[in-house]
Amino acid sequence: MTFELHARKRTLQGSGASRRLRREKRVPAIVYGGSAAPLLIDLDHNEILLNLRKEAFHASVLTLDVDGATQSVVLRDSQRHPWKPLVLHCDFQRVDTTHAIHQRVPLHFVNADIAPGVKIGGGNVAHILNDIEVTCLPQDLPAYIEVDLKNLESGHALHVSELVFPAGVKPVTHGDEDPVVASIPARKGGAETDAAEGEAAAT
Repeated sequence: MTFELHARKRTLQGSGASRRLRREKRVPAIVYGGSAAPLLIDLDHNEILLNLRKEAFHASVLTLDVDGATQSVVLRDSQRHPWKPLVLHCDFQRVDTTHAIHQRVPLHFVNADIAPGVKIGGGNVAHILNDIEVTCLPQDLPAYIEVDLKNLESGHALHVSELVFPAGVKPVTHGDEDPVVASIPARKGGAETDAAEGEAAAT
């Protein structure tokens, strides 16, 4: 999925200027990174709000059109009103095809219903992570990482090292850590207890 945003340069900054922009249904933002100086911009509020509601938008290289000049960026941060559907500010970072980037991408869990720990053991999958930081070239950035739970048994966990990453994409970890992605906690008493309880109920 590709995303293109339209923006315009802005020269005024400060809380007063930002309030005026928001009254005009514009969102103040900044673009930084690379060899160019930081650039102050503003965006159409409805356009950025709708895009922020899309999961893929947060893990994609975006095309940013600023007064007709385009550049590739990733979203680094967005500030929202605590309870109103309002976007207050956005931060974008420039990227280029020759330098690796770090970006968080969502995890998509599949086959939980056929995992032995669920289908046979009667357990429930606990999602420990919902996204993961990866490093790759911008053109290799995946929209998500699939987490296949088909072999996960009761009392066991699935770690980052067991995930399958697309070519050119690596997880960002620290030292020897291998974080848990998902697990199926063992049921208290296990299968033998369940069988004993069943026999007791039958008598």
